[in-house]
Amino acid sequence: MPLIRPFTGLRPPSQFAAQVAAPPYDVLSSEEARARAAGNANSFLHVSKAEIDLPADADVYGAAVYAKARENLARLTTQGVLVRDHVPCFYVYRMTMGAHRQTGVAGVVSIQDYDSQRIKRHELTRPDKEDDRVRHMQALNAQTGPVLLAYRSRPEVDSIIATAAASEPAIDVVADTGVRHELWVIQHTFICQRIVAAFEALPALYIADGHHRAAAASRVAAARRGSGRHGSHEHLLVVAFPHREMRILDYNRVVSDLNGLPVEAFLDRVRDRFTLQPSGEHVTPAKRGEFGMYVAGRWYRLQVNDGLVPQDPVGSLDVSVLSDQVLSPLLGIQDARRDKRIDFVGGIRGVAELEKRVDNGAAAVAFSLYPTSMEDLMAVADADRIMPPKSTWFEPKLADGLVSHILD
Repeated sequence: MPLIRPFTGLRPPSQFAAQVAAPPYDVLSSEEARARAAGNANSFLHVSKAEIDLPADADVYGAAVYAKARENLARLTTQGVLVRDHVPCFYVYRMTMGAHRQTGVAGVVSIQDYDSQRIKRHELTRPDKEDDRVRHMQALNAQTGPVLLAYRSRPEVDSIIATAAASEPAIDVVADTGVRHELWVIQHTFICQRIVAAFEALPALYIADGHHRAAAASRVAAARRGSGRHGSHEHLLVVAFPHREMRILDYNRVVSDLNGLPVEAFLDRVRDRFTLQPSGEHVTPAKRGEFGMYVAGRWYRLQVNDGLVPQDPVGSLDVSVLSDQVLSPLLGIQDARRDKRIDFVGGIRGVAELEKRVDNGAAAVAFSLYPTSMEDLMAVADADRIMPPKSTWFEPKLADGLVSHILD
């Protein structure tokens, strides 16, 4: 079974694309989604976060939500807001955010390759979120949010994609975030075969974002396979980009208290492990091993002491160093996935958000980090290891609704 293959995508005609395109389901709260979709019956948020069409107190994991999502997808299809291609296609997908641009290809990859870890992962999943995606796929009989993948840049792959994107796109929309999303439809059999062959030569693909969707798709495929069914459920909807074009922003941390320590005692303990330099302005780390810390109305620049960073693909990550040297031993946070005292702030919000949370009392201390690199991510995945939670924040984000995968 090929690593990646074309498929008959469900997508909006150009005149509806701007109305349909929506942020990924997991970056908005229900309230934010309700506000975004207000007055726009064609927003894909009616499918990806269907609770917005139910009473505000509805259980977001309740059966009524999945039934409403199925109803809304059927409505959009019946009304011609979403139309399915008649022949298998690849879709070249480009995102432009300011000066940053990345161009990849949307297709479907083999669940078998995901299960055998040729499609490599680097995160653990949460059972409740995984269950949610399983129910959503089963209710809709579709995968409606692509998994974001990276591949090690190869000239032969990149050139095929660049050539395909030289014409006018079928879809060209600018989201309210300012990100431009363009989509080209590749139907020509010879070009599709070249894309299949070029990807087949790659040793692996890497999940950047979408671990819960991938795990859920594997479960749906296994369940259907077990009942004797065969079909497109054996594939997973993805958009794959060359790793050099991927952009990871910092993923920062705030902690609600100092674990019972007075500020000066906390600073003294941090000095045992880091060089502390007070700063008159906010600190955005400029290199690995450097951190910013904001506590009691003051910024500090931290440099980890020599000998404290292990030569290990996971332990050497800055997110691991901060956890191993500060969060766990000093602040008592042993499980960042479950401890309610810690929160994570994507770098797209800026370090001003860290100051705000400390100054308004929501947090006692904040840490700014240098972004994890794609090379770090791939090294961890290649070693079959797992990153600490919230290690990467990819930006820009794929839009939901521009192309979906029906499970025949």
